[in-house]
Parts: sequence; C-alpha cells; structure tokens
Amino acid sequence: MTLLPSAELGKAKEQIVLSSSPNRLLHLINRFQLSPETVVLFLALIIGGGTGMGVVTFHYLIELIHQLMLENLMGVIGVWGAWTLACVPMLGGLVVGLMRWRTQDFGPGLSSLIAASDGTEIKRQLRPVTKMLAASVSLGSGASLGPEGPSVEIGANFGMLLSLILQVSQEKRRLLLGAGAAAGLAAGFNAPIAGVFFALEVVMGATSFATSAVSIVLLAAVVAALIAQIGLGAQPAFALPVYQVRSPLELPIYLGLGFGASLVSLIYTQSIRLAKACFAGSIPGFSFLGKIPQPIHPIIGGVIVGVAALQFPQILGTGYETVQAMLQDVELSLNLLLALLVVKLLMTAISAGSGFVGGLFAPAMFLGASLGSAYAKILPLIAPGFAEYMAAPPAYAMVGMAAVLAGSVRAPLTAILMLFELTRDYRIVLPLMAAVSLSVWLVDRIQPNADANANLQQIGLAELKDEQEELLQQILVEDAMLSCPKKLPASLGVLEAAKEMTRDRTRSALVIDGAEQLVGILSLEDINRTLSLWQNYSNSATENQSNFASQTIMDICTTEILYAWRDEPLSEAFDRMTLRGLHQLPVVARDNHELILGLLDREQIALTYDLAVTSKAIHGLANSH
Repeated sequence: MTLLPSAELGKAKEQIVLSSSPNRLLHLINRFQLSPETVVLFLALIIGGGTGMGVVTFHYLIELIHQLMLENLMGVIGVWGAWTLACVPMLGGLVVGLMRWRTQDFGPGLSSLIAASDGTEIKRQLRPVTKMLAASVSLGSGASLGPEGPSVEIGANFGMLLSLILQVSQEKRRLLLGAGAAAGLAAGFNAPIAGVFFALEVVMGATSFATSAVSIVLLAAVVAALIAQIGLGAQPAFALPVYQVRSPLELPIYLGLGFGASLVSLIYTQSIRLAKACFAGSIPGFSFLGKIPQPIHPIIGGVIVGVAALQFPQILGTGYETVQAMLQDVELSLNLLLALLVVKLLMTAISAGSGFVGGLFAPAMFLGASLGSAYAKILPLIAPGFAEYMAAPPAYAMVGMAAVLAGSVRAPLTAILMLFELTRDYRIVLPLMAAVSLSVWLVDRIQPNADANANLQQIGLAELKDEQEELLQQILVEDAMLSCPKKLPASLGVLEAAKEMTRDRTRSALVIDGAEQLVGILSLEDINRTLSLWQNYSNSATENQSNFASQTIMDICTTEILYAWRDEPLSEAFDRMTLRGLHQLPVVARDNHELILGLLDREQIALTYDLAVTSKAIHGLANSH
C-alpha cells in the first residue's frame, strides 16, 4: 500500500465526518499483515455490504417521499382540481433548489470519480449522503429520472472513500471504485451479473478484464444484491412475460427495431446535452437561463414537468408502472405510445438539465419499451404480411428496452445481460443480441467520438473528462511525432538490421529505397519472428541456411502502410492506430506518401499529452496570479 500525503488524508477524513474509526481500521489491517489481495477482498465485502444497505435506504426514502407528496399531499390539495398535480414536481424542485443553494454542489459524478481513480485530484467534495437525499426528493416528487444512477454512485463513493482512507494504491483504488459501482447496479436492479459487467465494461474499461478484478467486483455485487433482496425483496425490477418464438424469420424484424433504437438513443443523449447547455445559457435564445441562479433551475424544471404530467401522468418519476403495463400487454393505443415516447424524452432532458438528481437508465428503458411496443403495432399496419411472423408487443418492448439502453450508455454487454437476468429466458438472447449490436454499431458510426475514452485508456491517459478529450483533439500530429526517426535501407540484411536496432534501442524503423523514399516499416516483432524461424531451421540443409542469410528487411517488413499527416489532429491518427493495433505510424506529406516527415509512436503520444496537461496547468496558475 502507498501512503497518501497528510493533506489528502485529512481531507478524506473530513469528507466522511469520521475521526478515529478509519485509523483504527487501518491499524487493524496493518497489525495482521494481510496481503494486498486479502485486503482488497476484505474491502470488497465491506463495499458490497455498505452499498447494499445504502441502496435499500435510498429506495425506502424514494417510497417515503413519493407517499408524502403524491399521496398525502395530493389527498389534501387534490380537491382543488386536477391541476394541483403540477404542484408536486414544482415542490420537489423547490426542495432540490434549496439543497443546491445550501450545499452549492452535490459532489462529483461517476465520470469524475473514474478520472480521480486514475490519479486526478478530486476537486469537488464527496457528498454521497447529500446526493442520495437530493435524488430521493427528485424521484419521489416525480422528476423524470431513474434510481440506478444514484445507486451506482452510492457504491462508487463508498469505494472511493475507503480507498482514500485506507491509503490503497492507485490500481487498487480503481478496482474498489469498480466494485462499488457493480454493487450499486446489482442492488438497484437485483441483477448482479449485469452489475459486474457494467463495472468492467464502463467503469474499469475493457482492458481490465483480469481474473482477480472479476472475482473482487463479483463478490461486491453478490453481497450487495443479497442485502438488497433481504431489504427490498427477491423479485427483479420488472416482472417480464415469457418470450414467444413465432418464427426464425422474425430475426430481421428485430434488426429494424435495433435501427430505430439507435436513432432514439442518439436523440435521447443529444437532448440531454442540449438541455444542460440551455440551462447553462450557452444556447442562443436561452442565454437568459444562464443569468438565473442555479438553485432556481430545478423549480423551473419542476414546473415544466408538472404541466406535462397534467396530460401524461405516466412520465412522472421512474415510470416503472407504465413500463410494467407495456410488458404485460395492457392495451395502450399507438398514439399514446408515440406521445409517451416523445414527452418522456423531453421531460427527462429537462429534468437532468435543470438540476434534478437521478439516473438515465430507467428513462432509457421507458423509451425502449415505448418504442418496441409502438414498433410492434406499426409494422403490421405498414406490412400486414409480417403479422403472422411477429410475437406480441411485449417481446418487442423487452428487446427495445435493452437496445435503447445499450445505445445510450454504450454498454452492450451490460444491457444484454441485464435483460437476460430479468427474463431468465434463453430464447430471447438471439433477437436481443441482434437488436443491441446493431443499435450500438449504428450509434458508434453516426457519433464515433462519443466513446473515444476507450482509446485514451489504452495508453494510460486520464479519461472521461470532456476538457481532456478536447485537449487531445487540439494537439496536432507534428507536435507529437519524432522528426528524425530511425531509417534503414531496404537492401540491408535482417541480421544487420537486428544488430543496429538493438544498438540504438529502437522499437521500429522506416524502410527506405535508394532515393530515400518510404517503402515499408520494420518492427522488432518482424525481426524477432524472422530470427525465430532461423533458429527452428538452424539444423536443416545448408541451402536453407543460405536462403535465410540472403534475406533483406524488404522481405519481412510491412509494405501495406497506414499514414498520418502532420497537420491532422492527434486524436484522429491515434484512432487509426488503435483500430489496427499499431504502435507507430509514419508521418508523410499529403501529396507524396513516400516523403517521410516523421514517426508517430504510442509512447510519444502519451508523453505529449502529459506535457500539454502540465503546460495548461502552469498557464492557468500564471493567469490566476
């Protein structure tokens, strides 16, 4: 374990309002001289148990506030008329606004915690209890959001706090954060497997699928789900119908649903970004909202949601009851389904943009269920011949839920496994995978930069922060390239090239012809592969040995080359490297691919980025003084 600076340790103690208990726990762990793996396993149990109890408390708070506002309060003021329903979200906005005025901030979100686990300083104080209370008021009063986001952040905050107090290393900090996130989702949806894959796929990144990481995250998720089952019941979040298989020819129909889900996902995520920008005053025509104090924003959002609820009360809160009705094939007209799809999307964007606290999973599943049910009703009207091959609308509602969720959060494995856990029906897997994969693929094709963090993670850069992505896009290739790369003539023998690259300690070299024009790229992997073949045939015929000895680097180098241009953004060149798994790209002139200008290397990209971050920090300090 590594020690934290005293200032950071003091801040962490202050954040959880504890004085001596963290020291006692740390002293106890050190006293028994436990191995790092045992310590992390022990902490996973604590995180799972603490997160499970936190999520149970959170759900009881939502139910309590819901009963106070939408039942007791409406029972008193409802006699004045149906319009009084609009007062409930407005009252919730007033309470959340007062909390924002009092605390100014509800603490960092999951993306900031992930960045902090990579070593970035946490600039905002952790306030898990305050955020949980604000989310309870938001959801209990009818804000169009979900409980899973705060549930995940309850676990993530718990994991981050323990990692700071107990002074674990940066690597273990990320692991505990993932364990907390998995525990939060597992407890919130009673879906421990989906919780584990959410942590591995979204929080920790695809490169962290190590056995030790899976076991620790899985343990935390199981403990949290067990406690949630004890406190909230063993039933899943939704009671889903048995999936019907009408015909194998139905699979292409689900692909059409995946296409629709990708469009809804894109509109959904863009609407949320647009709503946040509107309330920030950065959109023309809405600049006046930026001049209104932030504590007033939830009240404005509550008024808008309340007015919409007068016509469509189904959009209030998580909307689980309406989703359940769609899954049980309760008769809902096509016009109502389409109206709910549009209104729920808009109200979710306004709720998130105005400052209510909640998650985006539940609204995404509401939108998916609405889309799937409407799709199953529209298609037979357009093409009556499809009717005999199609299952009932609830089947399409189930698949639509997962497809929109996967496209919205870019987590296809999580969405597939979550719905599979909820249905416990293997027959739904094929249409589910078809719709989800197409939805995510189309979203990535239409908006490819949204998941650029996965590429950043591969070279160890801090991730999930918009300003960091923007910084990488501002750096040009010429800022990071090696202007004098290693060059070797194409006629050079393999053994001589191996000796020269070993002497110069270089990973790769550019292969040039007699006119010093680029004809290929040579890596140490190419040389080692060739030398290994030589060793295997060292005892063979003399003729083979002479053939090997006559080989030049032109015979073994890569001649099908991807290029980079010196004036293009570094992020674009790095995306091409990541797609093909390359460690380097030659930089050439746009009008002459044989003219070498430099070499772009992964390690140099990481160094250039770190230097840019440092320069930006220095510039910021200079301006502040």
